[in-house]
Amino acid sequence: MAGLLGSAGMAAADTTPQSEGGATATMGGLKTYGAAVIHDGGTDEQVSAGLFEMSVDGGGTLQTYCIDIHNPAQKDSRYQETPWSGTSLSGNRNAGKIRWILSHSYPQVNDLAALAAEAGAKGLTEQDAAAGTQVAIWRYSDDADVDAVDPQAEKLADYLQKHAQNIPEPAASLTLEPAAVSGHPGELLGPVTVHTDADSVTVTPPVDATTSGVKIVDKDGTEIASATDGERVYFEVPEKAQNGSAEVTVQASTTVPVGRAFASETRSQTQILAGSSESTVAATATASWAATGAIPALSAEKNCAKGGVDITAVNKGDEAFTFQLMGVSHTIPAGRTQIVTIPLQEDQAYDFTIKGSDGYEKWFKGVLDCKTESSTGGLRAQTFSEPSPATVGGTAATDTNLAETGASSMTPIIAGTAIGLVLIGGATLLLLRDKQQPTRD
Repeated sequence: MAGLLGSAGMAAADTTPQSEGGATATMGGLKTYGAAVIHDGGTDEQVSAGLFEMSVDGGGTLQTYCIDIHNPAQKDSRYQETPWSGTSLSGNRNAGKIRWILSHSYPQVNDLAALAAEAGAKGLTEQDAAAGTQVAIWRYSDDADVDAVDPQAEKLADYLQKHAQNIPEPAASLTLEPAAVSGHPGELLGPVTVHTDADSVTVTPPVDATTSGVKIVDKDGTEIASATDGERVYFEVPEKAQNGSAEVTVQASTTVPVGRAFASETRSQTQILAGSSESTVAATATASWAATGAIPALSAEKNCAKGGVDITAVNKGDEAFTFQLMGVSHTIPAGRTQIVTIPLQEDQAYDFTIKGSDGYEKWFKGVLDCKTESSTGGLRAQTFSEPSPATVGGTAATDTNLAETGASSMTPIIAGTAIGLVLIGGATLLLLRDKQQPTRD
């Protein structure tokens, strides 16, 4: 990927890749679980099934189930709250049934005697309830032929599967929309709308606000330190400000909605939220400005329906700008917005920076994980120190390695899966200003 560097632009660069906001957490381990058996091609393999626990950045704990039975979970993997459209739930007509299961079973329903009575089970331990719930979820997330080993856990799984109904995806715990805006000095840049289930969010102004003079204000130009759901906020940039960019961060403490998906920064199995303590959630948005020329605002979002990452490019300047993307030139006329989709292979990692002049950069990083391993023929990337599943009929080990959980040795380990992919590693996309007549891409 190559391009030409323009002569005007912003004076600051993003030092962290863009995220979509919400909770960010680190995988801790499988905490409450039982055993399940996967039936595949005449082979039975036993795996552990149950609740994971993750620690939230800034404070808080999440309980999750996995929604990719053949893909191992990796301890200490980083996870980000993610819309269903950016995960294997995209296009899954049963995704809403998974959310129903989460809302009507353990740990949301912690009266195990009542839950057992509903399911027609003689009794349920926490381990049975967790295993039965995970099994029911796998039947819808992976279309898997899987049963719980314990008869009472199996009764719960059958009950949940039979009674599940499709309900909508829950709203994000916290996002800012759009994630990037642009304009001229002396203007209110925005609006950026706050979307949250928290009572309010704390607004942190740009780190150099005292020297740059950039303020975060409401529609009336009043500087603000907090905001509520649906509120629109703006960047107020001094009229004589030099070309540059700034970032606003909003943060809140809330319980993350049950049913939110969590995708890993690596190839660790995707999770879905079953329970949340009061947890820290955050989101950021950037603004860029210039007196003349092209003024880009760039954001990205995984789009599993298109099999790639959508780059939204907004040009609020008075000249067109052009950038090269995977060998193709894209020109955004002045005052226009365009979405450019980067096509990627399933499981492909991407890590690239779009650069403008004067140090302007936008960094995008992640993994396209849009399908379960079973939906791709059972192929999965090789993992390190992966133990073999327990023997059918045995009990789950008390020190289960995360890599074992929900990942069966019946699935071939294809060490060279990633070799044939066209990797985007540290690639750079360079923005340039088109000095000629603007043209449509």
